[in-house]
Amino acid sequence: MTTGMTTARRATRAWGAAALCSLALAGCTAQGGADQGRGSDPKDAATAADRASSARQKPERPTARPAPDPAALKGVRINVSNGQTVGVGMPISLTFARPVPVAERAAVERRLKVETDPGVTGSWSWVQDRNLPEGQRVDYRPRERWKPGTEVTVRAGSGTTRTFEVGRSLVATVDVRTHTMTVVKDGRPREVKVTAGAPGMDTWNGTMVVLDKQSRVLMDSRTVGYGKAYKDYYNYAVHLTASGTYLHENPNANATAGESNVTHGCIGLATDGTARRFYEEVIPGDIVRVVGSKETVAAGNGYGGWNVGWKQWRAGSALN
Repeated sequence: MTTGMTTARRATRAWGAAALCSLALAGCTAQGGADQGRGSDPKDAATAADRASSARQKPERPTARPAPDPAALKGVRINVSNGQTVGVGMPISLTFARPVPVAERAAVERRLKVETDPGVTGSWSWVQDRNLPEGQRVDYRPRERWKPGTEVTVRAGSGTTRTFEVGRSLVATVDVRTHTMTVVKDGRPREVKVTAGAPGMDTWNGTMVVLDKQSRVLMDSRTVGYGKAYKDYYNYAVHLTASGTYLHENPNANATAGESNVTHGCIGLATDGTARRFYEEVIPGDIVRVVGSKETVAAGNGYGGWNVGWKQWRAGSALN
Protein backbone atom coordinates (compact mmCIF):
# COMPACT_ATOMS: atom_id res chain seq x y z
CA MET A 1 0.00 0.00 0.00
CA THR A 2 2.64 2.44 0.98
CA THR A 3 4.61 1.85 -2.15
CA GLY A 4 1.51 2.14 -4.29
CA MET A 5 0.38 5.33 -2.60
CA THR A 6 3.82 6.84 -2.97
CA THR A 7 3.83 6.00 -6.63
CA ALA A 8 0.39 7.55 -7.04
CA ARG A 9 1.43 10.76 -5.30
CA ARG A 10 4.54 11.06 -7.53
CA ALA A 11 2.39 10.55 -10.60
CA THR A 12 -0.05 13.21 -9.39
CA ARG A 13 2.76 15.71 -8.73
CA ALA A 14 4.31 15.06 -12.17
CA TRP A 15 0.96 15.57 -13.87
CA GLY A 16 0.40 18.81 -11.98
CA ALA A 17 3.81 20.13 -12.89
CA ALA A 18 3.26 19.27 -16.52
CA ALA A 19 -0.10 20.99 -16.47
CA LEU A 20 1.38 24.15 -14.89
CA CYS A 21 4.17 24.18 -17.48
CA SER A 22 1.62 23.78 -20.22
CA LEU A 23 -0.42 26.68 -18.84
CA ALA A 24 2.71 28.79 -18.50
CA LEU A 25 3.68 28.10 -22.10
CA ALA A 26 0.18 28.84 -23.25
CA GLY A 27 0.24 32.07 -21.28
CA CYS A 28 3.54 33.17 -22.95
CA THR A 29 2.16 32.41 -26.35
CA ALA A 30 -1.03 34.33 -25.72
CA GLN A 31 0.87 37.31 -24.29
CA GLY A 32 3.20 37.43 -27.28
CA GLY A 33 0.30 37.24 -29.70
CA ALA A 34 -1.45 40.10 -27.96
CA ASP A 35 1.63 42.38 -28.28
CA GLN A 36 2.17 41.64 -31.94
CA GLY A 37 -1.41 41.72 -33.13
CA ARG A 38 -3.17 44.62 -31.47
CA GLY A 39 -4.66 45.64 -34.78
CA SER A 40 -6.53 42.37 -34.90
CA ASP A 41 -8.43 43.27 -31.75
CA PRO A 42 -12.08 43.90 -32.71
CA LYS A 43 -12.17 47.18 -30.79
CA ASP A 44 -8.99 48.43 -32.53
CA ALA A 45 -10.32 47.36 -35.91
CA ALA A 46 -13.53 49.27 -35.30
CA THR A 47 -11.62 52.38 -34.21
CA ALA A 48 -9.47 52.27 -37.38
CA ALA A 49 -12.57 51.87 -39.53
CA ASP A 50 -14.17 54.87 -37.81
CA ARG A 51 -11.09 56.97 -38.48
CA ALA A 52 -11.01 55.96 -42.15
CA SER A 53 -14.72 56.71 -42.51
CA SER A 54 -14.26 60.09 -40.84
CA ALA A 55 -11.35 60.92 -43.17
CA ARG A 56 -13.48 60.02 -46.17
CA GLN A 57 -16.27 62.25 -44.99
CA LYS A 58 -14.03 65.36 -44.56
CA PRO A 59 -14.13 67.62 -47.64
CA GLU A 60 -10.81 68.15 -49.43
CA ARG A 61 -9.27 71.58 -49.07
CA PRO A 62 -9.31 73.46 -52.39
CA THR A 63 -5.89 74.09 -53.98
CA ALA A 64 -4.89 77.72 -53.61
CA ARG A 65 -4.72 79.49 -56.95
CA PRO A 66 -1.82 81.89 -57.63
CA ALA A 67 -2.70 85.55 -57.45
CA PRO A 68 -3.44 87.07 -60.85
CA ASP A 69 -0.79 89.25 -62.46
CA PRO A 70 -1.17 93.01 -62.02
CA ALA A 71 -2.82 94.54 -65.07
CA ALA A 72 0.34 96.57 -65.74
CA LEU A 73 2.24 93.41 -66.69
CA LYS A 74 0.02 92.81 -69.70
CA GLY A 75 2.06 93.66 -72.76
CA VAL A 76 5.22 94.45 -70.78
CA ARG A 77 8.40 94.61 -72.89
CA ILE A 78 11.85 93.40 -71.81
CA ASN A 79 14.99 94.77 -73.42
CA VAL A 80 16.80 91.42 -73.75
CA SER A 81 15.85 88.44 -75.89
CA ASN A 82 16.03 84.73 -75.10
CA GLY A 83 19.51 83.34 -75.55
CA GLN A 84 21.12 86.74 -76.08
CA THR A 85 24.72 87.37 -75.00
CA VAL A 86 25.24 90.81 -73.48
CA GLY A 87 28.01 92.92 -71.99
CA VAL A 88 28.80 93.35 -68.31
CA GLY A 89 26.86 96.61 -68.04
CA MET A 90 23.49 95.52 -69.43
CA PRO A 91 20.56 96.32 -67.12
CA ILE A 92 17.25 94.49 -67.31
CA SER A 93 14.83 97.18 -68.48
CA LEU A 94 11.04 96.76 -68.51
CA THR A 95 8.69 99.20 -70.21
CA PHE A 96 4.93 99.15 -69.71
CA ALA A 97 2.11 99.94 -72.10
CA ARG A 98 1.00 102.79 -69.83
CA PRO A 99 2.36 104.51 -66.70
CA VAL A 100 2.09 102.51 -63.47
CA PRO A 101 0.60 104.54 -60.60
CA VAL A 102 2.78 104.85 -57.52
CA ALA A 103 0.27 102.87 -55.42
CA GLU A 104 0.54 99.87 -57.77
CA ARG A 105 4.31 99.68 -58.22
CA ALA A 106 5.06 97.50 -55.18
CA ALA A 107 2.59 94.87 -56.42
CA VAL A 108 4.26 94.93 -59.84
CA GLU A 109 7.74 94.54 -58.36
CA ARG A 110 6.65 91.55 -56.27
CA ARG A 111 5.87 89.72 -59.51
CA LEU A 112 9.29 90.47 -61.03
CA LYS A 113 11.88 87.76 -60.38
CA VAL A 114 15.57 87.68 -61.32
CA GLU A 115 17.56 84.46 -60.90
CA THR A 116 21.30 84.40 -61.54
CA ASP A 117 24.13 81.90 -61.52
CA PRO A 118 26.34 82.87 -59.77
CA GLY A 119 24.17 84.85 -57.39
CA VAL A 120 24.32 88.65 -57.28
CA THR A 121 23.04 91.49 -55.13
CA GLY A 122 20.73 93.60 -57.25
CA SER A 123 17.67 95.83 -57.16
CA TRP A 124 14.85 97.21 -59.30
CA SER A 125 14.51 100.98 -59.58
CA TRP A 126 11.84 103.07 -61.31
CA VAL A 127 13.55 105.18 -63.95
CA GLN A 128 12.36 108.34 -65.65
CA ASP A 129 12.85 107.42 -69.30
CA ARG A 130 13.82 110.31 -71.55
CA ASN A 131 11.07 109.49 -74.06
CA LEU A 132 8.32 108.03 -71.83
CA PRO A 133 5.96 109.35 -69.14
CA GLU A 134 6.99 108.89 -65.51
CA GLY A 135 6.18 105.43 -64.16
CA GLN A 136 6.44 103.59 -67.46
CA ARG A 137 9.88 102.03 -66.96
CA VAL A 138 11.62 100.01 -64.24
CA ASP A 139 15.22 98.73 -64.47
CA TYR A 140 17.17 96.06 -62.60
CA ARG A 141 20.93 96.08 -62.19
CA PRO A 142 23.38 94.37 -59.86
CA ARG A 143 25.29 96.40 -57.30
CA GLU A 144 28.48 95.83 -59.30
CA ARG A 145 28.90 95.00 -62.97
CA TRP A 146 27.89 91.51 -64.02
CA LYS A 147 30.63 88.90 -63.94
CA PRO A 148 31.41 87.35 -67.35
CA GLY A 149 29.63 84.04 -67.74
CA THR A 150 26.71 84.91 -65.45
CA GLU A 151 23.46 83.23 -66.50
CA VAL A 152 20.33 85.30 -65.89
CA THR A 153 16.62 84.47 -65.96
CA VAL A 154 14.04 87.23 -65.54
CA ARG A 155 10.32 86.60 -65.04
CA ALA A 156 7.70 89.31 -65.34
CA GLY A 157 4.60 87.75 -63.85
CA SER A 158 3.39 84.34 -65.03
CA GLY A 159 3.60 84.91 -68.76
CA THR A 160 6.90 86.55 -69.68
CA THR A 161 10.33 84.96 -69.22
CA ARG A 162 13.74 85.75 -70.68
CA THR A 163 17.04 83.93 -70.21
CA PHE A 164 20.33 85.48 -71.28
CA GLU A 165 24.06 85.23 -70.59
CA VAL A 166 26.76 87.76 -69.81
CA GLY A 167 29.66 87.42 -72.22
CA ARG A 168 33.26 88.60 -71.99
CA SER A 169 34.06 91.94 -70.36
CA LEU A 170 34.63 95.03 -72.51
CA VAL A 171 34.91 98.51 -71.00
CA ALA A 172 35.99 101.49 -73.11
CA THR A 173 37.03 104.69 -71.32
CA VAL A 174 37.08 107.91 -73.37
CA ASP A 175 39.12 110.80 -71.98
CA VAL A 176 37.99 113.92 -73.78
CA ARG A 177 40.98 115.87 -72.46
CA THR A 178 43.56 113.59 -74.07
CA HIS A 179 41.33 112.60 -77.04
CA THR A 180 41.97 108.92 -76.41
CA MET A 181 39.88 105.83 -75.71
CA THR A 182 41.30 102.94 -73.68
CA VAL A 183 39.56 99.68 -74.54
CA VAL A 184 39.96 96.95 -71.93
CA LYS A 185 38.74 93.60 -73.22
CA ASP A 186 39.03 90.65 -70.83
CA GLY A 187 41.75 92.53 -68.96
CA ARG A 188 43.84 93.38 -72.04
CA PRO A 189 44.04 97.13 -72.79
CA ARG A 190 44.69 99.01 -76.01
CA GLU A 191 44.58 102.72 -76.76
CA VAL A 192 42.62 104.31 -79.59
CA LYS A 193 42.74 107.94 -80.76
CA VAL A 194 39.34 109.68 -80.87
CA THR A 195 37.69 113.05 -81.30
CA ALA A 196 34.78 114.01 -79.04
CA GLY A 197 32.29 116.87 -78.70
CA ALA A 198 33.59 120.36 -79.39
CA PRO A 199 33.27 123.02 -76.66
CA GLY A 200 29.59 123.88 -76.23
CA MET A 201 28.57 120.57 -77.80
CA ASP A 202 30.29 118.40 -75.21
CA THR A 203 29.94 114.63 -75.15
CA TRP A 204 27.98 113.37 -72.16
CA ASN A 205 30.13 112.59 -69.15
CA GLY A 206 29.70 109.37 -67.17
CA THR A 207 28.90 105.75 -67.90
CA MET A 208 26.88 104.75 -70.94
CA VAL A 209 25.91 101.26 -72.07
CA VAL A 210 25.77 100.12 -75.69
CA LEU A 211 22.09 100.02 -76.74
CA ASP A 212 22.61 98.54 -80.20
CA LYS A 213 24.73 99.03 -83.30
CA GLN A 214 24.25 99.49 -87.04
CA SER A 215 26.73 99.31 -89.88
CA ARG A 216 25.23 102.44 -91.49
CA VAL A 217 23.00 105.14 -89.96
CA LEU A 218 21.46 108.34 -91.32
CA MET A 219 22.21 111.13 -88.85
CA ASP A 220 20.27 114.39 -89.05
CA SER A 221 21.31 117.32 -86.86
CA ARG A 222 17.74 118.65 -86.82
CA THR A 223 16.67 115.71 -84.62
CA VAL A 224 19.08 116.76 -81.85
CA GLY A 225 18.63 120.52 -81.93
CA TYR A 226 21.55 121.54 -84.13
CA GLY A 227 19.61 122.87 -87.08
CA LYS A 228 20.99 121.99 -90.51
CA ALA A 229 24.57 121.41 -89.38
CA TYR A 230 24.69 117.93 -90.91
CA LYS A 231 22.62 115.23 -92.53
CA ASP A 232 24.54 112.25 -93.80
CA TYR A 233 25.12 108.52 -93.46
CA TYR A 234 27.80 107.35 -91.05
CA ASN A 235 29.31 103.88 -90.84
CA TYR A 236 29.99 101.55 -87.93
CA ALA A 237 27.64 103.35 -85.54
CA VAL A 238 27.51 102.17 -81.91
CA HIS A 239 24.43 103.61 -80.20
CA LEU A 240 25.00 104.98 -76.66
CA THR A 241 22.10 107.25 -75.61
CA ALA A 242 18.46 107.91 -76.45
CA SER A 243 19.39 111.55 -77.05
CA GLY A 244 21.47 110.54 -80.07
CA THR A 245 25.02 109.92 -78.86
CA TYR A 246 26.92 107.45 -81.03
CA LEU A 247 30.47 106.21 -81.25
CA HIS A 248 31.03 105.93 -84.99
CA GLU A 249 33.31 106.32 -87.95
CA ASN A 250 33.84 109.99 -88.80
CA PRO A 251 36.06 111.21 -91.66
CA ASN A 252 36.93 114.31 -89.58
CA ALA A 253 38.64 112.01 -87.11
CA ASN A 254 41.33 111.18 -89.69
CA ALA A 255 42.97 114.53 -88.95
CA THR A 256 41.67 115.38 -85.47
CA ALA A 257 41.63 112.08 -83.52
CA GLY A 258 44.14 112.33 -80.70
CA GLU A 259 44.50 116.08 -81.27
CA SER A 260 41.22 117.94 -80.71
CA ASN A 261 37.47 117.61 -80.21
CA VAL A 262 35.38 118.68 -83.20
CA THR A 263 32.12 116.69 -83.19
CA HIS A 264 28.57 117.68 -82.26
CA GLY A 265 28.70 115.39 -79.22
CA CYS A 266 29.39 111.95 -80.69
CA ILE A 267 32.71 110.12 -80.40
CA GLY A 268 34.47 109.89 -83.75
CA LEU A 269 36.90 107.22 -84.94
CA ALA A 270 39.10 107.28 -88.03
CA THR A 271 38.21 105.57 -91.29
CA ASP A 272 41.47 103.58 -91.43
CA GLY A 273 39.82 100.48 -89.91
CA THR A 274 39.81 101.79 -86.34
CA ALA A 275 36.04 102.36 -86.27
CA ARG A 276 35.31 99.06 -87.97
CA ARG A 277 37.43 97.08 -85.51
CA PHE A 278 35.64 98.54 -82.50
CA TYR A 279 32.25 98.06 -84.14
CA GLU A 280 32.89 94.38 -84.84
CA GLU A 281 33.98 93.52 -81.30
CA VAL A 282 31.38 95.48 -79.32
CA ILE A 283 28.02 94.00 -78.24
CA PRO A 284 24.93 95.46 -76.52
CA GLY A 285 25.61 95.85 -72.81
CA ASP A 286 29.27 96.80 -73.19
CA ILE A 287 30.32 99.87 -71.25
CA VAL A 288 31.58 103.17 -72.64
CA ARG A 289 32.74 105.62 -69.94
CA VAL A 290 33.47 109.26 -70.68
CA VAL A 291 35.69 111.20 -68.30
CA GLY A 292 36.84 114.81 -68.29
CA SER A 293 33.65 116.17 -69.82
CA LYS A 294 30.81 118.14 -68.20
CA GLU A 295 27.18 117.12 -67.71
CA THR A 296 26.61 113.51 -66.63
CA VAL A 297 24.21 111.39 -68.66
CA ALA A 298 20.85 110.80 -66.91
CA ALA A 299 19.72 107.34 -65.77
CA GLY A 300 16.86 107.31 -68.29
CA ASN A 301 18.85 108.58 -71.27
CA GLY A 302 19.56 105.12 -72.59
CA TYR A 303 20.98 102.88 -69.86
CA GLY A 304 22.53 105.51 -67.61
CA GLY A 305 21.66 103.81 -64.33
CA TRP A 306 25.32 103.14 -63.50
CA ASN A 307 25.71 106.86 -62.81
CA VAL A 308 23.40 106.51 -59.80
CA GLY A 309 24.92 105.48 -56.47
CA TRP A 310 23.78 102.15 -55.02
CA LYS A 311 21.89 103.67 -52.07
CA GLN A 312 20.01 106.02 -54.35
CA TRP A 313 19.34 103.24 -56.85
CA ARG A 314 17.76 101.01 -54.18
CA ALA A 315 15.70 103.95 -52.94
CA GLY A 316 14.07 104.00 -56.38
CA SER A 317 12.44 100.63 -55.69
CA ALA A 318 8.82 100.65 -54.51
CA LEU A 319 9.74 97.89 -52.03
CA ASN A 320 12.37 99.95 -50.19
